[in-house]
Amino acid sequence: MKKIFFLVSLACSMFASTLYMSYSSNVGRLNPLLATDSTSSEISGWVFDSLFKYDKNGQLTTQIAKNYRFIDQTTLEIVLRDDVYWSDGVKITSKDVVFTYEFAKNPKVFTPYVENFRKVESVKAKNEQTVIVKYKEPYFKALETWLMPLIPEHILKDEKEPMTSKFNFAPLGSGPYILKKLEQGSDIEFVANKRYFDGEPKIQNIKYKFLPDSSSAFMMLKTGALDIGSLTPMQLKLQSDKDFLDRFRIVENPGMNYTYLGFNLKREKFKNPKVREAISKAIDRKALIDLLFFGHAKVATGPFLEGSYAYNPKVQIPKRDVAAAKRLLKEAGYGPNNPLAFEISTNSNNPIRMLAAQIIQRQLKEAGITAKIRAMEWQAFLNTVVDPRNFDTVLMGWSMPLSPDAYSIWHSSQIDKKAGFNFIGYKNVKVDELIEKAEKSVDRKVIAEYYQEIYRLIVEDNPYIFLYVPNSITAVSKKIKNVEPSIVGIMHNQIKWEKME
Repeated sequence: MKKIFFLVSLACSMFASTLYMSYSSNVGRLNPLLATDSTSSEISGWVFDSLFKYDKNGQLTTQIAKNYRFIDQTTLEIVLRDDVYWSDGVKITSKDVVFTYEFAKNPKVFTPYVENFRKVESVKAKNEQTVIVKYKEPYFKALETWLMPLIPEHILKDEKEPMTSKFNFAPLGSGPYILKKLEQGSDIEFVANKRYFDGEPKIQNIKYKFLPDSSSAFMMLKTGALDIGSLTPMQLKLQSDKDFLDRFRIVENPGMNYTYLGFNLKREKFKNPKVREAISKAIDRKALIDLLFFGHAKVATGPFLEGSYAYNPKVQIPKRDVAAAKRLLKEAGYGPNNPLAFEISTNSNNPIRMLAAQIIQRQLKEAGITAKIRAMEWQAFLNTVVDPRNFDTVLMGWSMPLSPDAYSIWHSSQIDKKAGFNFIGYKNVKVDELIEKAEKSVDRKVIAEYYQEIYRLIVEDNPYIFLYVPNSITAVSKKIKNVEPSIVGIMHNQIKWEKME
């Protein structure tokens, strides 16, 4: 009998399927409350779950939460499922919810995500499976607050130094996969969580290859060494032959992120709104899209997702006007004998962004503006440029959530927050007031009016030059079955994927 069991186990291990993917920049902290860059967020997303999530239609639904109800306008009761466990077998309880909240509020923890809880007055365990959340006032994102993944109380409760904890690079979660191996600049491996409450993933292993260059990732896709990968429009249009298209399914959706040129508003030259407007008028966004994306992108007109309640359709696509740019620069005291000069800082491992910087540099030169480019690896860029505010301008990107919250990026209270998102130093009293009014409303129509006005005012101020929203283009091996594209991407049902060899 033991021999039969051994042979069955051996057969299962031999045929256990593996999903091969890639990542392009070093991983930061994987504690989800500390994961502030896209790579770290993606990696930690396999390991952790939240009380709530977005379904494939972009609607908020329960995950670890079983159900919920509002006792009154400021009191939320959340009942947890009783079949959810941490990957070490310890059951998730209300203690973990309370601890996640207290961890974010810990003065030793530096995270912009603490602002998600700014309207929370208290979080208390009613019993093992029930949590009572008291808000300071009616809050339009009371449920979205709990999209934040939970972290384990029994592992971290005695941690003295949360920012340097070993947990940040060897996390234990409740998600569909367990981190098996993490080597910076090398492979990252996951194994399926057999205890996962929503069913053990059908694909047993996930393996990430470190490929900082997108052309290398594309070559590995073409050879079949990767199952999934993002494509640039150039790769899709000019480098994808019939054999590749026969073996891969191309999934293209409107993007949910935008790229921008952000000003350090504490630098004297950028305090003048005429300077910012001149730079905006000197840039040809349509040319950027044509050159970089072959039409697989849109011009970004502002900070919120098109189609969301926050998007303002009345804000027009800005057009290039070099003559107007020169006139504004002259009014600001700049000209041939005193040219405006500044530095564009960005991350070197994003080839499209690097090309964008070079195109912008050339466009600005036509308006008499001198721009130098400084590029470095992503983590070094964050640590030495963004966090210490050591830049003139930054060429970066933000994701655009389905239900946006302007506070962390655009409210002036966040300017001097350590590891905060308002690192450009934007301040507009009217925008602050509108953000605060929107937070106190639960009427979606009223909130939409506030947010569309926020959109207009931010664009008018030019703290960012909003550039483009690239389409999301993903190649998925046709060996992978049950992939369902949706508004939230393709990963929403990954545990049901099967890989056919």
